Amino acid sequence: MNDVIIDPLGAPAPAPRTPATGPAPGPARVDVDLWQLRVDHLAEDELDPSELDAEERVRLAGPLRVADRLRYGVGHIALRRLLAPRLGVAPAEVVYRREPCPGCGAPHGRPAVEGPPGAPHFSLSHSGDVVLIGIAARTVGVDVEGFPKAATVREVTPALHPLERAEITAAGETPEAFARVWSRKEAYLKGLGIGMARSLDKDYLGEHDPSALPEGWDVRSVPTADGHAAAVAVAGPLGLVRTSWLPASFVTAGSAGTPA
Repeated sequence: MNDVIIDPLGAPAPAPRTPATGPAPGPARVDVDLWQLRVDHLAEDELDPSELDAEERVRLAGPLRVADRLRYGVGHIALRRLLAPRLGVAPAEVVYRREPCPGCGAPHGRPAVEGPPGAPHFSLSHSGDVVLIGIAARTVGVDVEGFPKAATVREVTPALHPLERAEITAAGETPEAFARVWSRKEAYLKGLGIGMARSLDKDYLGEHDPSALPEGWDVRSVPTADGHAAAVAVAGPLGLVRTSWLPASFVTAGSAGTPA
């Protein structure tokens, strides 16, 4: 399966799907649910932070810019409300932990939920006007990027993999071309759990040569809002990717939050 299902903005959020079963050659494909929200339709005082834990509330009250606080609040409230029904708990009862860093082994790697065996894997990203959340049965990384300034493209492109640089150059070094490559790279690095501690020129995550992608990983660009690029990466072959837009009311005070 190589399908991407796109639910229109404002459509009811679908319930968690039951993955298809049946024999298949090679490693089992993993389906991914992607959830997107627009933050430019919200104000801080509309959010409901009551379900956040102490660490999240400290971060939300910290010296962040208003836009950063809004993105952080929307992302973390939505994540709890999406994970809660899958774990059979209330959003405030979702507990997170950090997996070991693949580089040094310290507990500052990929975030995960404390839960029984088979608990869902997740990844969260926010940039510009969009929050993106991915949930899957296997290790997953997602990233969304607002198109950067031309100066950022010029400064960062030389640090990328040679084949990625070639793709961006062939596309005229446009912010969109850079964002598409960068979102794929960040999704992969977040899936690894090592982030920017890994050299940016070590791995190819471009779109032109799927055979050159890191062994054991599948990466796909996904549709998102205008002026942004987004991608998802999983350990193992990707199956069905479903991307759904959640309404702003999903994270507001007084909302039940649970997808229909």
